[in-house]
Amino acid sequence: MNRLREQRGNLCVMVAALLLLAAWISAGGSTGSLTGDGTDSQKGAGSMAFAISSPSFQAGGEIPKKFTCEGADVSPDLHWTSPPAGTLSFALIADDPDAPVGTWTHWVFFDIPASATGLPEGVSKVDEVPSGGRHGRNDFRRIGYGGPCPPPGKPHRYFFKLYALDKMLNLKPGITKQEVEQAMQGHILGTAELAGTYRR
Repeated sequence: MNRLREQRGNLCVMVAALLLLAAWISAGGSTGSLTGDGTDSQKGAGSMAFAISSPSFQAGGEIPKKFTCEGADVSPDLHWTSPPAGTLSFALIADDPDAPVGTWTHWVFFDIPASATGLPEGVSKVDEVPSGGRHGRNDFRRIGYGGPCPPPGKPHRYFFKLYALDKMLNLKPGITKQEVEQAMQGHILGTAELAGTYRR
């Protein structure tokens, strides 16, 4: 009889535990579910997102003349935070989708070291930057950064897109944006974007 009571008691404990587990799951409890890209959503919830910013201009704001063809035409100061785990290099592409001839490429910069947390103002317009990184050719047919230079009229938007990659591209300097984009396929861990405007 005592044994039967003990078995019934254990059964009650198991049922209670299962009911508690079911209630916890229905309330959204999780030890870390996977999102569609295979990342841990619980882990990502408490961490900062990969982001790019600039002390030179506010996101969505006007880009100062200094960084355009009407000024010194130097590249702006850029900072980024929280790149994805496994990042081995960065690539940066800046372009203007509002150009009359279609999207105009202003800057192609790749093989930026994974240790970099930003780029200083006025990155040298050379094939290979001493601090790390290689330049592609912009649509002005020049190496390095070429600032906003829209025709007079409405403001144009300028996007600075930073890609975190799981490899060094090891491409030759002077290549086009399209060649960099092709080489990046299948190797992009994350993307961060900063946009500004300019009008003449």
